[in-house]
Amino acid sequence: MTRRRTPRTSVIRLTTGHAARTLTHPYARRQPVLALDFGATSVLVTTHGPATVEDLEFARQLAREASRFARSLERSLHSLPDGTGVAA
Repeated sequence: MTRRRTPRTSVIRLTTGHAARTLTHPYARRQPVLALDFGATSVLVTTHGPATVEDLEFARQLAREASRFARSLERSLHSLPDGTGVAA
């Protein structure tokens, strides 16, 4: 990831759970939309017009970080002492 250029002024925390899900809406005649749903709150990720190289790089960066997040969760589940989180 690149270094943050502006200081962070606020943080919104959206936690996963039974109502959390992700959806991709690939439209034929406009830019796709990635929806991150957290119950009553949705975050929509899309471009502001025709896709650019920067848009593609952001999407790849998002995919890399999501993969790292999933691997971290897998490690956490495997390390539970009672074995309840061990994946089959």
